[in-house]
Amino acid sequence: MEKEKKEPAAENPYKLLDLKLTKVEKWAAGIPAVMAAFGDLFEEGVPIRGTRALFRMNQMGGFDCPSCAWPDPDDDRSPLGEYCENGAKALAEEATTKKVTADFFKKNSVFDLAKLTDFEIGRKGRLAEPVYLPKGGTHYQPISWDDAFKKIAEHLNALETPDQAAFYTSGRTSNEASFLYQLFAKEFGTNNMPDCSNMCHETSGTALLPTIGIGKGTVKLNDFYDTDVIVIIGQNPGTNAPRMMSALEKGKKNGAKIIAINPLPEAGLMGFHNPQQINGIIGSGAKLADLYLPVKINGDMELLKAIGLLLIDFEKKSPGEVFDQKFIADKTIGYDAFIKQFDHYKLEDLAAASGVSQAAIYEAAQMLAFKKRIIFCWGMGLTQQPNGVEMIQEIVNLLLLKGSIGKPGAGVCPVRGHSNVQGNRTMMINEKPSNEQLDRIQKVFGFDPPREHGYDVVGVIKAMHESKVKVFFSMGGNFLSATPDTTFTAKALRKLNLSVSVSTKLNRSHLVHGQEALILPTFSRSDIDMVNGEPQFVSTENSMGVVQSSKGMLKPISDKLVNETQIVCRMAIATLGRRSVIDWQRYANSYDAVRDDIEKCIPGFENYNLRVRHKEGFYLPNAAREGNFITKKFGDRAPFTLTSIPENVLAPDEYMMATTRTHDQFNTTIYGLDDRYRGIKNERRVIFMNQKDIEKAGFADGEKVDLFNYDNGIERIAPLFIIVSYQIPEGNTMTYFPETNVLVSINNVVRGSNMPASKFVKIKIKKHNPKIYELIDQL
Repeated sequence: MEKEKKEPAAENPYKLLDLKLTKVEKWAAGIPAVMAAFGDLFEEGVPIRGTRALFRMNQMGGFDCPSCAWPDPDDDRSPLGEYCENGAKALAEEATTKKVTADFFKKNSVFDLAKLTDFEIGRKGRLAEPVYLPKGGTHYQPISWDDAFKKIAEHLNALETPDQAAFYTSGRTSNEASFLYQLFAKEFGTNNMPDCSNMCHETSGTALLPTIGIGKGTVKLNDFYDTDVIVIIGQNPGTNAPRMMSALEKGKKNGAKIIAINPLPEAGLMGFHNPQQINGIIGSGAKLADLYLPVKINGDMELLKAIGLLLIDFEKKSPGEVFDQKFIADKTIGYDAFIKQFDHYKLEDLAAASGVSQAAIYEAAQMLAFKKRIIFCWGMGLTQQPNGVEMIQEIVNLLLLKGSIGKPGAGVCPVRGHSNVQGNRTMMINEKPSNEQLDRIQKVFGFDPPREHGYDVVGVIKAMHESKVKVFFSMGGNFLSATPDTTFTAKALRKLNLSVSVSTKLNRSHLVHGQEALILPTFSRSDIDMVNGEPQFVSTENSMGVVQSSKGMLKPISDKLVNETQIVCRMAIATLGRRSVIDWQRYANSYDAVRDDIEKCIPGFENYNLRVRHKEGFYLPNAAREGNFITKKFGDRAPFTLTSIPENVLAPDEYMMATTRTHDQFNTTIYGLDDRYRGIKNERRVIFMNQKDIEKAGFADGEKVDLFNYDNGIERIAPLFIIVSYQIPEGNTMTYFPETNVLVSINNVVRGSNMPASKFVKIKIKKHNPKIYELIDQL
C-alpha cells in the first residue's frame, strides 16, 4: 500500500484508526462542550494565554471569532463568554505557542508530511516564517519577505495576460484586506477571484438577489427572540453554529415553535443544555424541535411543495386568514401562475418522494398556516444540492404567501459558515462584479478595471487543469481539501507555475502545489497587529449584516509574521511598480486610510471609521429587511418563482451520498477524531447507512467497504470505510469531508450558482478489496 510515489498524497492516508461507537446524543452543548473547549487549550499548552483570549472573543472591543459567522448580541453580552466549543477550539489553534519554522521544513520533506493525516498536519503549530519550494525541490526552505514578493512579481509580470492569474479568498480575511486584495487584482487586470462563497452560500445569493433584491438574509438576531415559527432546513446548529442554539432557546421561551428538516436527527436540532444556566448544567435543558421531518437527501423540494399545497387548501377553507392577500397584492408579482401550478401536484406523491409522512407534513403546514412571523434558516444541506437555487426560491415563495418577510420576527436566514465570508463579498471579492461596482472603482481610483467576468472555484480548477491559469494566490483557506474531485484538483494545482498560500497553519494545500510554491505566514484574528508602533484593528461582517471591529490581544508567536493588508500592499508595490495609480504605501501604513476609501466605493459605509468604532458596530442597509424588494427585473416587487420537482432516480445498486462535518472540525480544519453527538469516537472513515440498506445489500454493521462514483464515465474511488448503522432515510448515506470529496465530480454542480453539489453524490458501495490501492495508483 505504501508504494513510493513521485508526488505527495492529495488525500488523507487510507488507514483506519480504532473506531469506538458511543451513545448517539439527543441534545447538544452542556458541560461536555465546556470541558471540550478548555481541553483543547490545555492540549495546546496555553491554558492561561488561551483563557484570557477566550473572554475577549466576540466581546465589544475584543476580537471576532475566527470560526462561524453567527452574530453577537447587539447589546449586553455574557460576561461568562460569547463563544462556543468550536470557537474555543479554533482559538486554541491560534493561541498555541508551537511553531512551524524553516528548521521544521528542513527536517521534513513535502512527501513525508503528506503521509500525515489532516489532523496531524494541523497540530504542528503556527507557521512562523516565509518559506519557498523551488522547482523540483523536496523541502521548503527559508526566504526573506522581500525575496518572496520579488518572486511573486516575477511570475505575475511574466504572464501573457493577467487572466492567467487567479486570487482566491477564504472567509477569515478582514474587510480591509479583502478590499485591497480585489483592488490589486483589478488593477493587475483580472476578475479571477474565486472565493469560499463559491463552495458554501453562492447558491443563497443566486436565489435571493432576483427575488428579494439582496443576496443576504433579512433577519436580525433579535427576530429569533420574538417570532412564531422557526424552520431549520439542511442545517445543523449544534456543530456548525453552536451559539445559534442560545437564540433558539430564547425564542422557544417566548413561545416560538421550531420545525427541523434534515436527513439526520442531529442533536443540536433536538435539544440544548445551556452551560451558562443552571437548567443546562443539572437540569433537563431545553427541547428545541417541536417537529422533526426526516427528509430524504434532495427530497426538500417535494416537501416544500407539499407544505405549499396544504397551505393553499387551508387558505381556500379560511380565505384571508392563511395568506396575506394585501402583502401579495402590494409587494409581489406572479401569484396566480404560482398557485395554478399546484393543480398538477398530489400530496401522496410529494410525500412519498420527500420521505416524510403525510401526517407529519400536515402537522408542519398546520404550524405555519395561521402564523405570520416565520423565519426560515438553512445551510449547505440546501445550498449544495443541484437544485439548491430553486429550493431556496421555493422557501421565499412560502414566505411571500404568508407576508412573512420584511417585518419583525420574520424572514430568511442563510446561516453562513466562515466568519467574514459575507464581508468578503460586500468588499467586492467577486468573480462577477457588477458594472455599478466597477464604475465606482474607476471613478475613485482613475483606472479602468476589467469588465469580463472571471473564474469561480469550479471554473478556476478547470482553467488550471487546462493551463489557462498559471499562478494561483490563496489568501487563507485550504483550497485542495475544500474543493471537489480531489484527484482532478490536485492534478490542476500541480500544473501551476507558482502557488502562493497566505496561512496561519500548515495544511494539505501546502503539500500539493505548483512547480514553485510559497507559504506566507500571517496574523490570526487574536494576534496583536502593530503598524508603525500602534496596535491596529480590522473589521468583519457577520451573517446578519453587522460590521464590527476586531482587535487582537495575543502576542504573536513570531516577529516574522506580516498582516494580510501589508502582504497585499507589498505584493502590489513589487508587481505593479510605477505603473500603479494607487498609493499602496498609504494603505500599508494605515487601516483607517483603507476604510476611508472603502467608504467612497461601497454604499452603506458612510462615516466608516467613526461608526466602526462604536462598541456594537453598525448594520449595513438591507431594503428587504424593511419590506422593500428592489429587483432588477420587477422593480419594487418580489416575484413568485416557478420551480420544478427533481427526478431523482437511483440504480438498484446505487445510493445517494451527502458529505458532512464531524463535530470535531470546522470546514477543513480537523480539531479531533471524534463526532461526539453522532456517537463516533476515534475515526473519520465511516459511512452512515440505514440498517435495511445494509441488510439488503448483504453487508454488516461495522464491515469495511470501498466507495465509488462514476459521474461522466470516470471511476472515482474512496477506499476503506466502515459501515455504521444509523437513523437515515433508506437509499441515503452520509460521510465526512474532505475524505470523500474525491467522489464529488467537478461537473456535479448547482444549477445557477455553479457550486459543487457535495450533498448530492451517487455512489456504489462494494466490500473492501485490499488490492484497491493498486487501481487508485493507476488513476
